Amino acid sequence: MQKRILIVDDEPAIRDMVAFALRKGEYEPAHAGDAREAQASIADRVPDLILLDWMLPGTSGIELARRWRREALTREVPIIMLTARGEENDRVGGLEAGVDDYVVKPFSSRELLARIRAVMRRSREDDEDGSVSVGQLRIDGSAHRVYASDQPVAIGPTEYRLLHFFMTHPERVYTRSQLLDHVWGGSVYVEERTVDVHIRRLRKTLEPTGLEGMVQTVRGAGYRFSAAM
Repeated sequence: MQKRILIVDDEPAIRDMVAFALRKGEYEPAHAGDAREAQASIADRVPDLILLDWMLPGTSGIELARRWRREALTREVPIIMLTARGEENDRVGGLEAGVDDYVVKPFSSRELLARIRAVMRRSREDDEDGSVSVGQLRIDGSAHRVYASDQPVAIGPTEYRLLHFFMTHPERVYTRSQLLDHVWGGSVYVEERTVDVHIRRLRKTLEPTGLEGMVQTVRGAGYRFSAAM
């Protein structure tokens, strides 16, 4: 079955252009012009990926991303932000809201499909990863779930990949560049500051469990994951 991708953009011309590119890439496009239509489409069938415009009428794309990351139905659905905002602070804001990647308008169909394939590939790799336990944290790879002291932890897809890498490589210090290569993939251009954003989000995710100290900053070197907090 084709992967279904939900396009959330209030400009019909943009949706049509993106849908054309998706069909060429052998994906099934679904359309939504605002938050209400997006929610209705998700209720009908949860997409494999969401392309989300930053500027939407009523509820903004950033607000929608935050909402979807809180909801069980959409928590693990990858989100790529479509935005005319190219400034670094805007991009960081999107990442902090739970977006996995972003494409700055105007973009080519080739670039968009490359970003989609990269995010889809990372998601598939997650599904194939095994289970691992470190201290009170446990990842059930087959169920794609994280547990702290056997209590489920709500976590986004990028933080899941980051945590899985850390837990399978504990007690070692990794630079931002190394984490980008291992977690995001060396073929995808992502700024090093992106790592800091997701480290903060991972720690915030673990805060309710009291285990955020397992993700440690090594000054001048990078980050380390350790059961010894």
